[in-house]
Amino acid sequence: MRGRIALQSTSCEIDWSADYVSRKLWECARVLASLSSPGNGMKLTLKQCTVRPWRLDDAESVARHANNRKIWLGVRDLFPHPYTIQDAREFLHRATSEQPEMKFCVEVEDAAVGGIGVHPGEDVHRHTATVGYWLGEDFWGRGIMTEAVTAVTDFCFENFPLRRISAEVFANNPASARVLEKAGFSFEGRLKNHVLKDGKLLDSLLYARTK
Repeated sequence: MRGRIALQSTSCEIDWSADYVSRKLWECARVLASLSSPGNGMKLTLKQCTVRPWRLDDAESVARHANNRKIWLGVRDLFPHPYTIQDAREFLHRATSEQPEMKFCVEVEDAAVGGIGVHPGEDVHRHTATVGYWLGEDFWGRGIMTEAVTAVTDFCFENFPLRRISAEVFANNPASARVLEKAGFSFEGRLKNHVLKDGKLLDSLLYARTK
C-alpha cells in the first residue's frame, strides 16, 4: 500500500506498508541504541538542561527528587511513592538495560532531577509514539521540562518515521498541560473518567504533535 502527499508544486510517494515502516523503525531504533551507548554518550545539550541516557550512579539523585507526593499525584501508579533508593536502583537497572534506550534523564547542574520517556506505538499505531515525563519540584516553573519535551519530540520526528507523538495529563494538573502547549502540542480532547488516581476518578487531557 502506498500513500501520496503533495509538497507545494512537487509530490512524493511514501511506502506505508507494515513491513516497510516496521523495518524503518527498527533501523532507527538501532541508530538510537548506538547513539545512546555509554561509549558514545548521546546527549541533547539544551540551554537549561541536558537530556542524556540514565546511569546507574544516578540512583541517589533520582530517589531524592522523585520521592515527592506532589510528583506522584501527576503520574501513573507504576511510579512508586514513597520512592526509595532501592526503587531508583531497580528503575535504573531496567532503563539502562533497554535496547534501544527510550527513557532518558533530565540533568540540571550535573544532577539527575527528572526523566522523560518515549514509547513507540505498535501494529496500526506503528507511526506514533507517546511521551511521558517528570521533574523534581525544586525545578518547577523554570521552563526546563518544556525545553526537554520540545527537544526530545523534535529529535524523534527527525530520526524516526513517526507522524504523531501524543501525551495524556490528568485534568487536575494544569502545569503539565502548559508544558505540552508550550512545546507545540495541540489539545485534542478530554477523556472523561479516564483514570483512577489516589482514590479519585479523573479526566485525562489528550495532547499531540503531528508531522
